[in-house]
Amino acid sequence: MSQIIDGKAVSAEVRKRVAHQTKKLKEKGIIPGLAVIIVGDDPASQVYVRNKEKACAEVGFYSEKFALPANTTQEELNCLVKELNGREEINGILCQLPLPSHLDDKEVINLIDPVKDVDAFHPVNVGAIMIGDYHFLPCTPAGVMELIHATGVEIEGKKAVVVGRSNIVGKPMAMLLLHANATVEITHSKTKNLSDITKEADILVAAIGKAKFITADMVKEGAVVIDVGMNRDENAKLCGDVDFESVKDKCSYITPVPGGVGPMTISMLMENTLTAAKLQNGIKD
Repeated sequence: MSQIIDGKAVSAEVRKRVAHQTKKLKEKGIIPGLAVIIVGDDPASQVYVRNKEKACAEVGFYSEKFALPANTTQEELNCLVKELNGREEINGILCQLPLPSHLDDKEVINLIDPVKDVDAFHPVNVGAIMIGDYHFLPCTPAGVMELIHATGVEIEGKKAVVVGRSNIVGKPMAMLLLHANATVEITHSKTKNLSDITKEADILVAAIGKAKFITADMVKEGAVVIDVGMNRDENAKLCGDVDFESVKDKCSYITPVPGGVGPMTISMLMENTLTAAKLQNGIKD
């Protein structure tokens, strides 16, 4: 029987750490500030933004939400980002994705000042992650690393397999595992004999976006299994990319959905915003 990795508990520890450091910054007259931009009324995005506002309040940040109508033009959105780049009290800028189809998310991401890019999506920050000399990490992969560290399992020398190659999760996830001295293989929808590869993984990260795709016959005995997926099953019940019920008795550690990776993403956003505030104020740990 595997041990469940409690994302809520690990997330709470991260936020406690951030809150403690924020208190020390406030003693120097510095309050970390996060600006969140949301365009349109996508229900899931609305929930994410509310959760980010709550997290800011919890750790002691200043936050501003910019809720723009769905018919906002590219020029209007770009002007807002430029304005926020110039505001000293705003240390982090986050534009909630996806944007309405008429807007270019790459253009917006490229406009955000790299030192305020707390999602770590700007090409400058992506390049820094590639060479291992970074200030910010994409929030979900960073959260996954925290969860793996929480198990006490040594990453160095292990075989790690990432299922999924997105720019937001799969690719940076592979780089972080590589920086931790794992031997990493990235797999995806075109990979042949996928189950033969996943069965060799000491650490398996599923981020493919297909409900219950990873089954017990694809998992090595005693593996650490991290489920990044957020899907709905045939009964419209929330589930991950891993068939939790069949896999949980085969692995050593596993994340549930919900309650695993999900809570970590916003907590790592808080950590990135704290880092941004320190950088912009010349404070070194």
